[in-house]
Amino acid sequence: MSKISRIRLFTALLFFITVGNTVFAEDDVIKTDTNSTVTSTGSMDTTVKSPPPSAISPQIGGSNSDLCTVGVAGAVQTQILGISAGRTVRDMNCEKLKNAKTMYDMGMKVAAVSVMCQDERVFEAMLNAGTPCPKDGLVGDKARLAWEMEAVEQTIQREQNNPMRKIFNENIETKTGLSVIISTLAFLLFL
Repeated sequence: MSKISRIRLFTALLFFITVGNTVFAEDDVIKTDTNSTVTSTGSMDTTVKSPPPSAISPQIGGSNSDLCTVGVAGAVQTQILGISAGRTVRDMNCEKLKNAKTMYDMGMKVAAVSVMCQDERVFEAMLNAGTPCPKDGLVGDKARLAWEMEAVEQTIQREQNNPMRKIFNENIETKTGLSVIISTLAFLLFL
């Protein structure tokens, strides 16, 4: 016998030994009848977790970028009720800039500057630059004088409308009464 035949014989023998030693279990069915009773006491809590309801605020915006409005929206949500609202708000500064640009484009430069001078910051900047804002059709130094005269008139009017001045200017009895009260208080102060 050759070496290869012996290896084949050894392998075949090893295979039959391994397969021959395999144990097969018998299929015996054992029948048993059992009755059982399970009794339990207790309480059960059920918690349902769900996402909270949501109020979604409306999206408010202008479809045209040439509008001088700003969208404002908000929402509030509770477990029961949700409310959302929104509106548009006019941007007055944007309107002022657009009006000034339109006036300037139409060749009305003084009118455009007058529109811009409605802003106190622009008004002060124009004065500081030595080119005061136009007043009643006047420009340059004439406009400066007109603005200064208006400021003086406003100061005089404020002083004339002062409540203390009215009290002292009404009649002599009021003046006398107030002077007696003031002098009495001053006398008590110095004691």
